[in-house]
Amino acid sequence: MRRCYLVCYDIRDPKRLRGVHRVVKGFGAAWQFSIFFCVLKPIDRVRLQAELEEEMNLNEDQALIIDMGPDEDDARTAVQTIGQSLPGLDRGMLVL
Repeated sequence: MRRCYLVCYDIRDPKRLRGVHRVVKGFGAAWQFSIFFCVLKPIDRVRLQAELEEEMNLNEDQALIIDMGPDEDDARTAVQTIGQSLPGLDRGMLVL
């Protein structure tokens, strides 16, 4: 069963930052530059963490993977935005 995650990161080195951004972009949609919304199967959640750990310096960098539950609509409505709205959901395409 898929679950929704909010993935945020703070990377101190520009080269590692680009690598982490590329990794997370492969798993979800950017809500802000370093904040992504991902809908993942359990195996993809494990893959995401493993790939992040490879790109990051675990002594200097930080990433958060926040579980927002199984219902995508509920997860999206649980987020309060101030200012520009979040990008819309494109239900017409599924990338595997």
